[in-house]
Amino acid sequence: MTTGEQPEATLPNRPPRLAAAVLAQTDLVQWLLNCVASVGADPPGITREAFGRGENAAQAQIEEAGQRLGMQASMDAGANLTLRWAAEAPALPPVLIGSHLDSVVQGGNFDGAAGVIAGIAAVAALQAAGLKPKRDIEVLALRCEEAVWFGLGLVGSRCLLGRLPPGALELRHARSGQTLAESIDACGGNAALLRDGKPLRDPRGIGAYLEVHIEQAPQLVEAGQPAAVCLANPGNLRHPFIRISGEEAHTGLPHRFRRDAALAGAEFALELEKLWLDEEAAGRPMAVTIGRFHTPAERHSLTSVSGSFELSLDLRAYSAPHLVALEARLGRIAVEVANRRGVRIELGERSTAAPGPMHPVMVKGLAEASLRAGLAAPKLNSPGSHDANNFAAAGVPTGMLLVRNRNGSHNPYEAMDTNDLVAAVGVLAEWLRINACETGDAR
Repeated sequence: MTTGEQPEATLPNRPPRLAAAVLAQTDLVQWLLNCVASVGADPPGITREAFGRGENAAQAQIEEAGQRLGMQASMDAGANLTLRWAAEAPALPPVLIGSHLDSVVQGGNFDGAAGVIAGIAAVAALQAAGLKPKRDIEVLALRCEEAVWFGLGLVGSRCLLGRLPPGALELRHARSGQTLAESIDACGGNAALLRDGKPLRDPRGIGAYLEVHIEQAPQLVEAGQPAAVCLANPGNLRHPFIRISGEEAHTGLPHRFRRDAALAGAEFALELEKLWLDEEAAGRPMAVTIGRFHTPAERHSLTSVSGSFELSLDLRAYSAPHLVALEARLGRIAVEVANRRGVRIELGERSTAAPGPMHPVMVKGLAEASLRAGLAAPKLNSPGSHDANNFAAAGVPTGMLLVRNRNGSHNPYEAMDTNDLVAAVGVLAEWLRINACETGDAR
């Protein structure tokens, strides 16, 4: 894969015609952002339910936009959408540009969708600059990246690359109650083809995978830059339904007799935070997230000691060995808290996503493309797991660009500026010009 051998200080600027073509896509980018916002509107935020109306409608809008550019649309067995800008005589394996269109409940408009739209805009810019592909360039709208819908994330890329865990097709949708298999089939996929665990596409036949995504911590706001080159995404270990069982009792029961599930939950959470702080202090970045944390709503009351408690847990880190060590520590913490409190802690269902280190060649190539596009894009880790993780774990050369976003993600107040996304489109288009287009300066 060509990445350019010139020292960074002497890299030429991108051709002026391509620069102008990228800026000319600003209206297209804004229009598509408005389109996907309208189908997901759920004040105060956005809800594009995976395998539901919002994701389906957004996928249809992206398909139409791609077809207007002459891209060939297809759907795979996982119901992922692929839009292919085909080379006349491809001599190299294809480049894939992907992200997702689903959202969390009442999230923001840009998490995922901005990356799919960036792929469409980059193709439009290259076409407007008069360039032709020497290898197929494909834009993917991958299904169900968000774990909120099935307790399992990155579903579309797992289907594509044969990375669904055992039993995944029987998981049930948080709203519809349909199994994942039923959901896939209802959207035009073919779950039967996924049951043998074979990849829908051989990773060895994919030349590269690129993803554009909003940043999920305000690192670029801090740096004053519109975009960054991603170095790595964390992997994660998830337990969506941790259950703590104690004994219900009267509120006047002395402490020594109590088997209080709620206090056990609180102690468990604080022990996990202590683990997090200890790891950070030792220079091992990670994160602990407890998304659900509650006594049962149908039974809890002001005058009862709760005998049951439930929480969800997401542990994430940047290397597989670190995740293994954290899982072992999690198990010990659960046992220690259970023994001290006289309760039972069941970690329950478990899912994992592999860490996603970006390929060094891709990092170098995107950094050079950034300089040619006139940006001094910093190199940063992402705090989020993305579909890029699965491509990296499958051995596909993988690269990511992060876009400035002031208010984080998974909330209604994501604050990405369209011009910042267009800046990232410029970097993506420049990388594609060098690595995926026929020789030409686009003047």
